[in-house]
Amino acid sequence: MNKLTKVGLSALCGSLAAVSSANAGEMTVTGGVDMSWMSNGGNASTTGNPIGMGSNLTFSGSGELDNGWKHSVTLALLNKGSYSTTVVNLDMGGLGSLNFNQGDSTNGIDAYDDKMPTAWEESWGMGLGTGIQLVRGVGTNNNVEYTTPKLGPITLTMAVAPDMGSADVNDKGASGATADGTGAGYDLTANVNPSFGTELLSGLNLFVGGHYTQTYDQTASQNDRYEGVGGVTFDLGPISLGYQSSGISTGNQATATDGDFYKNHAYGVAFNINDDLSVSYGEHTSQMWVVNPDGGNLNGAKSSIELEVESFQIAYTMGGASIRYAQAEVSNAAYQSTTQYDKESKLVSVSLAF
Repeated sequence: MNKLTKVGLSALCGSLAAVSSANAGEMTVTGGVDMSWMSNGGNASTTGNPIGMGSNLTFSGSGELDNGWKHSVTLALLNKGSYSTTVVNLDMGGLGSLNFNQGDSTNGIDAYDDKMPTAWEESWGMGLGTGIQLVRGVGTNNNVEYTTPKLGPITLTMAVAPDMGSADVNDKGASGATADGTGAGYDLTANVNPSFGTELLSGLNLFVGGHYTQTYDQTASQNDRYEGVGGVTFDLGPISLGYQSSGISTGNQATATDGDFYKNHAYGVAFNINDDLSVSYGEHTSQMWVVNPDGGNLNGAKSSIELEVESFQIAYTMGGASIRYAQAEVSNAAYQSTTQYDKESKLVSVSLAF
């Protein structure tokens, strides 16, 4: 980690430049590189070039105001140095915190799209291109999130995206109207650690969240969007268990190939063999429903189709290096119903951090 000290936050965020009472903070740079070899199989998979490489570079700055509030900014550059996102966080102590986010998937219910225990990645995140539809809420849009102070065992978040689907803009700018007819989006989440004062339940965690997207022009084919998610994870010694369920009402009833509703279930189990070695198994299923298109049929065959993805993973860490292996399979990828559309992959990855 390289540190560049005495760099004020205003050097990175013009919107905070007028806060003259801010103390000079520091800027840290972290990064890493991932190298992988993938072998694909199944009747809908081809491998081609099996060698992949990804780079990550993150600039993080922080400082403190005279009243004790702490502020921080993060700028992320991902593969091939392309800009990813900017996040500004204001920690107000006993008043909670505010997070200004350009859609890095950590706010709102998008943070709960898949919270199942894993040794490496989500079961569907292994490069298979599953096409699975997950809850996302405001997480992939420009949004502002408020996190309450901890209320006993409960932490609440409230997030809003002023215009769902609009592009990111610079300061002193606006995105203009979007053509999709959507307005603001709202998320509300709750995270609960009901230990009841017992050591045995200290690893129990419950989470729930909901989302609403406003649609201006409501028609027979486009209505408001609703999403919901809830689940539980439990850590007991070296073992982690989890289960969650989620649902999406898209408000889209345009054609027989567009899903009106998605109902998802996921579970996972991970075991830490020691401080460096862990293994996991996870499964995520998603059922797409279409309401009364073409006389009640989906693609002329069914009114619903189920996508299923499962993955076994193992990860070993030694210092700043990690070696990971994953084996994943998906059936009915992209909710294909006319033909069996299955994929499978074996993936070896080496990660180096600096």
